Amino acid sequence: MTILSLTINGRKHGPMDVRDDLSMNDLLREMLGMTGTKFGCGAAQCLSCAIIVDNPDGTSYTSPTCIAPAVNFDGKSIRTVEGHARDGELSALQKAFIDHFAFQCGYCTAGFLNEGQVLLERLSRTPVARDALEATIAEALDGHLCRCTGYIKYHEAVRDVILADAKRYLIATK
Repeated sequence: MTILSLTINGRKHGPMDVRDDLSMNDLLREMLGMTGTKFGCGAAQCLSCAIIVDNPDGTSYTSPTCIAPAVNFDGKSIRTVEGHARDGELSALQKAFIDHFAFQCGYCTAGFLNEGQVLLERLSRTPVARDALEATIAEALDGHLCRCTGYIKYHEAVRDVILADAKRYLIATK
């Protein structure tokens, strides 16, 4: 057993005793009731279980939860799909996913949404040229698997959010 404390979607959790072999996915779903993070392949290959890990320097990255022990997240600040909406209002990316019907069963949506959010945050710090946008989105979403819709709708949704606020996410052209 290990004592674990972490911050999830801005809320502190712990200290709590957890088994050393408890996966982060099981901690979220079974112990904390946060079922938005899915268990897909169990081998970190589909990334439906991806969450956002926030670094102290303000950067972030996604991490699979199905194979990662919960104790690896001790002291960290993470975000799950439940943390995107604010005061009942969906984020721009969530709205774009709905507008594009970028999901059918929804199983992979949390992973795509978290990866898309990390991309938006990265581009707000380091914008890219418009002609590099398609490849940038494709690279960011690469590795996430969807069995229902193909990937173009997720890609289009992320692109539309970026283009709707081009001054924030793209290098200004003259």
